[in-house]
Amino acid sequence: MGLFNRGLKSNVSTNGQPPPANGHLPEDGAMPLDDPEARPEQAVPEPPAPAPEQAAPEQAVPERASPPDSPADHAPRAETVARATSAPPANPAPPDHSDEDRISASDALAPTRRPGSSRPPGAALGDESERRAKIISFANQKGGVAKTTTTLNLAVAFAESGHNVLCVDLDPQGNLTMSQGIDPDKVEGSMYDVLVDHVPIREVIHEREIDIAVASIDLAGAEIAMSTKIGRERSLEKALKEVSGDYDFVCIDTPPSLGLLTVNALTASDKVIVPVQCEYLSMRGLVQLQNTMQMIRENLNPRVHIEGILPTMLDSRTVHAKEAVEILEENFGELVFKSRIRKAIKFAEAPVRGSSVLKYDPKGNAANYYRELAKEVLTNGAS
Repeated sequence: MGLFNRGLKSNVSTNGQPPPANGHLPEDGAMPLDDPEARPEQAVPEPPAPAPEQAAPEQAVPERASPPDSPADHAPRAETVARATSAPPANPAPPDHSDEDRISASDALAPTRRPGSSRPPGAALGDESERRAKIISFANQKGGVAKTTTTLNLAVAFAESGHNVLCVDLDPQGNLTMSQGIDPDKVEGSMYDVLVDHVPIREVIHEREIDIAVASIDLAGAEIAMSTKIGRERSLEKALKEVSGDYDFVCIDTPPSLGLLTVNALTASDKVIVPVQCEYLSMRGLVQLQNTMQMIRENLNPRVHIEGILPTMLDSRTVHAKEAVEILEENFGELVFKSRIRKAIKFAEAPVRGSSVLKYDPKGNAANYYRELAKEVLTNGAS
């Protein structure tokens, strides 16, 4: 019976297929799994080859959220565009570093000059290379020592030697102005307007024996009016810059004090001549003047110095006058001029006529005193 069943099962086919060789049928009709040789071979499909000229599409990779950028961040960089649009030359030429095109260190550091200006910015107003006039102040804080007489007559003596000379009257008394026949009370403009209101100095210059920038009584209030101004000590220096190229000498008559007007004169000057009356009290003022000049040199005008000390109103008949001159020479040595200005009535008479003593009495002794002084200044210290 068992053999019959085995033979019967071996003759039955499943789904029209021949029975398996071992005669066993799976319960679900599938092929038996215990015989690896009975498994049918399945064809593995090959992936299609990509097109030869078409690149595979890139898949978008999600990025982390970031703050919004400005439009400039998305613009192409200039250097990238420049590299893309311009190609470097095959053989670039080396840069030319010849000495002709190279600027020197001194030229690079030198201040530039404005067009039409012959003077570099910041140059001192008293630079000898930038102006022609020698500026001389006549100063002594003691009055009555012949400052005005010396200023006028020495200036006229310079003019007789062929020099162009300007006198500046800084004394509110206006004695220098009157000595040239000009009434200080009737002038339209004076040095007050130049120093306080910055009027050009040319507008207050009058032509007489020499050119003179006149004074008026208004100068008595100039120091108060200038006291609040910045750079008040340099007001005269700036005013003289305008005319310094027109003259060989500028002679400044100062008031009998060491106030702001005298400080302006010393700040603008190259040299100082100190008239000293041959008396003891007059010589005492020299110490104060020296102290003032030391402060001027340290703070305002390092070039100013005493050109000389001039003995004036000398009466050689008195022993006191001789002793005074000896004291001056003993204490100041070479600073004392060899010239002597002796007393003469012509010095009092000439201003009444509105002229210098050289014009009033050209052949007299008084005129010769200042001619000798002019020779000494021109020979020894004015160059």
